[in-house]
Amino acid sequence: MTSPLGSDLDQIAVNTIRFLAVDMVEKANSGHPGAPMGQAEMAYVLWAGHLKHNPTNPAWPNRDRFVLSCGHASALIYSLLHLSGYDLTLDDIKSFRQFESRTPGHPEHGLTPGVETTTGPLGQGISNAVGMAIGERMLAAHFNRENFPVIDYRTWVFASDGDLMEGVASEACSLAGHLGLGKLNVLWDDNRISIEGGTELAFTEDVQARFHAYGWHVVSVDDGHDLAAVNKAIQAAAAETSRPTLVRVRTHIGFGSPNKQDTASSHGSPLGSDEIDLTKKRLGWPQDPPFHIPDEAREAFAHVSTDGAAQGSAWNKMVVRWGQEHPDLASEFQRRTAVELPDGWEDALPSFAASDGALATRKASGKVLNAIASVIPELTGGSADLAGSNNTWLADEDAFSKSVHGGRNFHFGVREHAMGAIMNGLALTPGLIPYGGTFLVFSDYMRPAIRLAALMEIGVIYVFTHDSIFLGEDGPTHQPESHLASLRSIPGLTVVRPADANETAAAWRVAIERRHGPTALVLTRQKLPILAQTSVAGTEGVARGGYVLADPADSDPQLILIATGSEVSLALEAQAVLSGDGIPARVVSLPSWELFDAQTRQYRETVLPPSIPKRLAIEAAVSFGWERYVGDRGRVIGVDRFGASAPAGDLYEPFGLTAKNIADVAKRLL
Repeated sequence: MTSPLGSDLDQIAVNTIRFLAVDMVEKANSGHPGAPMGQAEMAYVLWAGHLKHNPTNPAWPNRDRFVLSCGHASALIYSLLHLSGYDLTLDDIKSFRQFESRTPGHPEHGLTPGVETTTGPLGQGISNAVGMAIGERMLAAHFNRENFPVIDYRTWVFASDGDLMEGVASEACSLAGHLGLGKLNVLWDDNRISIEGGTELAFTEDVQARFHAYGWHVVSVDDGHDLAAVNKAIQAAAAETSRPTLVRVRTHIGFGSPNKQDTASSHGSPLGSDEIDLTKKRLGWPQDPPFHIPDEAREAFAHVSTDGAAQGSAWNKMVVRWGQEHPDLASEFQRRTAVELPDGWEDALPSFAASDGALATRKASGKVLNAIASVIPELTGGSADLAGSNNTWLADEDAFSKSVHGGRNFHFGVREHAMGAIMNGLALTPGLIPYGGTFLVFSDYMRPAIRLAALMEIGVIYVFTHDSIFLGEDGPTHQPESHLASLRSIPGLTVVRPADANETAAAWRVAIERRHGPTALVLTRQKLPILAQTSVAGTEGVARGGYVLADPADSDPQLILIATGSEVSLALEAQAVLSGDGIPARVVSLPSWELFDAQTRQYRETVLPPSIPKRLAIEAAVSFGWERYVGDRGRVIGVDRFGASAPAGDLYEPFGLTAKNIADVAKRLL
């Protein structure tokens, strides 16, 4: 701090934060003024006194991370970014919540400098922060050497009552305590107000006792508007190194508003001009003009940029010395933070021959993953307690734990939603490529995190196994039917369902090289034949989303059989049946709709020529969506119902997924 806490200068800075937020919401006639008004003191103390950051270089690798988990309080972070000297102008502030502005209604990563992650759906930010704290430990274990703390930063979170009600936050915070993430610090804005009224309507648990049970260090501030008390609590949080810290900060939502403080009405609606006038009068703030920034407030934040630049410069000098003593580490660090892959990594991808015998694509995935992990050290991940089933374990690596920070295997526990959100935090840590596995049916449990990964365009890899009714005896509770369609509906998510082991290797290549968006690999439990055709055409064909797998030998095709995953081999069998009946058919493998749709029209029409309107799609999932490829003169053989509990081999015929039935439907189509 540049002055004793509680001075006039500090109070002016606090009220500047508070009223910039109020004026943003009022001008937009939309937003959430109450939380920024209540959090202004703790925001000022943290940002001006403790947060290690460099506004002139927001991407500095060793900066502290700040996560506004209660993203509805976005006006708060925009005020802080502007006052701290980030590239966010007053005009940007005045454009709050307007079309194409850099100050959207909830913070968006990649849009606003200094915003570490996209928040708004409550519970996601704090869970992302757990991933960021894990990422710091992983990178530090790998790169740091004696006298060279190249990676050494903290992750700070502002969380609301609503954040701590959400199940995903409970999952993630439980894991954070188990792992002893001592550089994770959460300031809980305990204002006791939610949209419907007081939190006592639905939230009366002892939150501090819960976090004690998680293994967290817990600190309490009874008056969150006492700058010295907040400062002391933050110091206590920073001093704790063996456990994550929850700082309970008792605040008043809408602080200073004569009629709306401590009421739900201040949560999500503008105060209104009359109430703003009363609030400014009560807190001794000028009535006009709006967006007033006194020179004293600029002065209170002036040191932030200079201090950050000095810290960045000192770090750069240390990195130079470190690089001189550890050139190989420095070269790898530079490559990984530049989001570049090792030269020739793709040479490690295995290939498979038909003579190798049938192999489930989940098994093939495990072989591919272990092969490429040996040459891509940033690849790290695990599963939601299903590593043996998902084949996500790296055979020659340790597991990350409280005492082993360099482990690349990860035990997420039975926490699919937290796994998804934590992977987002890992993906937001330059130098890491995270993957996580579970059954495809449980992708529903982590969908909000998947959607946010797509929105942020970050390179998370999902390993979804047991992809259809053919997982067998576990029955319809575990057999996904609508999940492929559900995932395909998420903009920016690439879904790949490979047909065999070679397509699986190609799918992993797509996922690794696609760093600007998440990828879902959808894999079988049951064994599939390794197709002779995929060893030649599979790599390029998967990268393009679809390709001609097999054409009739002596004549032009009369129809096209289109399939994904395990149904591609069925389509080849049906092609042989049709050929025996004198009907030539083309077989197209279409593992990824998203990649195929991104190809040129010319390429797509070479695979699916308009001159062949008779098309039959085969997929062991709901038929929804396939109309885009089969058109009004085609058909779909799908599973438009729930599955059934039986050995997998007994399910093919009842669900019409046999070569004979496919051929019969094709004949009727013709």
